[in-house]
Amino acid sequence: MYAYTDFDRRFVRARAAQYRDQLQRFLAGELGAEEFKPLRLQNGWYVQRHAPMARIAVPYGALTPTKLRALADIAEHFDRGYAHVTTRQNVQFNWIPLDRSADVMDLLADVDMHGIQTSGNCVRNITTDAFAGIAPDEVVDPRPFCEILRQWSTLHPEFAFLPRKFKIAVSGAEEDRVAAGWYDIGLQALRNADGEVGFRVRVGGGMGRTPMIGTVVRAFLPWTELLLYVEAILRVYNSYGRRDNIWKARIKILVKAEGQRFIDAVEQEFAAILHDDLDGVAHRLTSQELARVTAGFAPPPLACMDVAPVPAPTSSAYTRWVQRNVRAHRVAGMRAVTLSLKRVGQAPGDVTTAQLRAAADLGERFSAGEVRITHEQNLVLPWVREDALPVLWEAARAAGFASPNIGLLTDMIACPGGDVCSLANARSLPIAARIAERWTDLDELFDIGDLALNISGCINSCGHHHSGHIGILGVDKDGSEWYQVTVGGADGSNAGPAAGPGRIIGPSFTADEVPEVVEALVAVYLARRGAGERFVDFARRVGSEPFRAAADAVRRATAPVTSNEDAVA
Repeated sequence: MYAYTDFDRRFVRARAAQYRDQLQRFLAGELGAEEFKPLRLQNGWYVQRHAPMARIAVPYGALTPTKLRALADIAEHFDRGYAHVTTRQNVQFNWIPLDRSADVMDLLADVDMHGIQTSGNCVRNITTDAFAGIAPDEVVDPRPFCEILRQWSTLHPEFAFLPRKFKIAVSGAEEDRVAAGWYDIGLQALRNADGEVGFRVRVGGGMGRTPMIGTVVRAFLPWTELLLYVEAILRVYNSYGRRDNIWKARIKILVKAEGQRFIDAVEQEFAAILHDDLDGVAHRLTSQELARVTAGFAPPPLACMDVAPVPAPTSSAYTRWVQRNVRAHRVAGMRAVTLSLKRVGQAPGDVTTAQLRAAADLGERFSAGEVRITHEQNLVLPWVREDALPVLWEAARAAGFASPNIGLLTDMIACPGGDVCSLANARSLPIAARIAERWTDLDELFDIGDLALNISGCINSCGHHHSGHIGILGVDKDGSEWYQVTVGGADGSNAGPAAGPGRIIGPSFTADEVPEVVEALVAVYLARRGAGERFVDFARRVGSEPFRAAADAVRRATAPVTSNEDAVA
């Protein structure tokens, strides 16, 4: 991963010191709340329903044991004993008192971390494939391009106050594991007929009130022109994006409204940038610059991982764990292992202080000192020797990381919802908990197979409900919590159907009805699926009507009986 320079460290420490001064002036009454708000947001500090929320940047999801232990210390001494990993490969804390926030900033700076640009109308954390650099289907390692984009966009003066927040994802593999279609800019690496590396560029994806899949604006962009083309897109958005309506300010609205005119404007701006580049190369990425950044992502020395091999267990528990949590690797004899953060009694994406320290130990012992955050809110050990898998499995079990459920129904994505978020209409975590408690039979889960269930507490879609094979959205009806259910959504990953939002299957349901509705939807699939057909493929094939009928039956069965006459009828 990228190693901080002395300049980087001086900059982050100076930013932390600047924030401490701003905080002290706010606490002393010298800065008003509205004056302080943009200052704290620029460093990732939100004020939520019950307490401040801190969002910590984790570029392309990569963490070292030192960083994990620092996060554990923050969780233990400043929060309530846990952190939350997000779908955008960041880490959040939900209960840190604001008057202690500057101390947290200093601790983060000590381990080369911060919250800069995790909020505000700027380019946010650049995300990528959790298996970047190790995936067998990789065209090119996307992490150096993520790092180049990160360095370029951080505190970029022209793009510090965009119409709305801006999110970029970069995929380097044949399979899209970053949900590129759902991003403001989604970049997917590919090679042209001559074997040259470039990117397919999508613009205007996003969830929320108007879910959209990004439009392909360039089928092949040479990698050398990446920064220039992204700059052209941002300039057009900055010039023409709406600022009069927060719900219509994202770039997806501009792309939908303007269509080809948007693409033409980007190409015109891009041509102007190239024209201003008098020597023809100075502003393009060069092989030398790419090599400089790529050197920071060299494979680690693997020989140092001395784990005495033991015979592989013959138990079904180990076999299932290998099947669901262990992935192929581009290096012979190596594997990538997912540590599941999904189990009964623990909110999806939450990781306790003890687990953070355990993850640090596992990364140190088994994965050359690297742990990554996944889009699905789990952790990955990217450099595990195949003959160390049995020992790792035992250690992961002891830490509560070995649920063999990756990609299954209980591997849910969920936002924190109304338990902490001031924007939420309903709670997400109690719904996730009840579903996890219902689906504990591994035989049943393995029979169902791949099924992405995503839960959001509000239309902002932090739980990515739109892309869930089954999506659950919390809504408000006359001050009560209700839940809208969709089927057939996809994020474009796992070699499945194209990315797209699910279809609503009818009026919303009460919290008590949701687990039964999910059970009814799964029953429809199990009764009618074809051989080897996955839930999402089945849902796309049959449409929403069979699911709507099953959900309606749940509603009728749970409807209160108001009189004896109604009961007879």
